[in-house]
Amino acid sequence: MIKKENVNSIDTYIGQFPAEIQEILQEIRQVIKEAAPEAEEKISYQMPTFYQGGNLVHFAAYKNHIGFYPAPSGIEKFKQELSKYKGAKGSVQFPLNQPIPFDLIQKIVAFRVAENQILSENKQKKRKTEAGIKNKNVNDDPELGKQDDR
Repeated sequence: MIKKENVNSIDTYIGQFPAEIQEILQEIRQVIKEAAPEAEEKISYQMPTFYQGGNLVHFAAYKNHIGFYPAPSGIEKFKQELSKYKGAKGSVQFPLNQPIPFDLIQKIVAFRVAENQILSENKQKKRKTEAGIKNKNVNDDPELGKQDDR
C-alpha cells in the first residue's frame, strides 16, 4: 500500500494514487455503495472502510494488486469464486493486471450487509433479554434491592 500521508477520508486516500488506480478504487467504492447504500464511509486501519452495524469491508491499493477485506466469513462464503486469487483468512488480492471482479465484490458486500444485520439484531435481542432478566430479578424478588438494615 502506498502511504504518502495519513489519511482521514476515502477521497484523500484515493487521491494518493495514479489516475488508473484511482479509477479502479472509485469503481470499487461505487460498487460497495450500491450494494450497501446505508453504509457509512470511514478510514480504518488506514484503508477505506464501509461500516454498517460493524465493519463490512475494507479495501486498499498496493503496487501489484487491490486488497479486499470482507472478513473471514465473506471469504469463506465465496471461497469457490475467490479460489483463483491469492488470499488469506479475511482477505483477497485482485491483481492489477487482471480485470477486477466488480460483480463478485458486489455479491460479497451484499452478503456482509445481511450478515451484519443478523448479528446486530441478535445483539439487540441479547441485550433486551439480559435487561429483562436483570429487571425481573429486582422487581420480582422483594429481597433483591433491599438494603441491609444492620
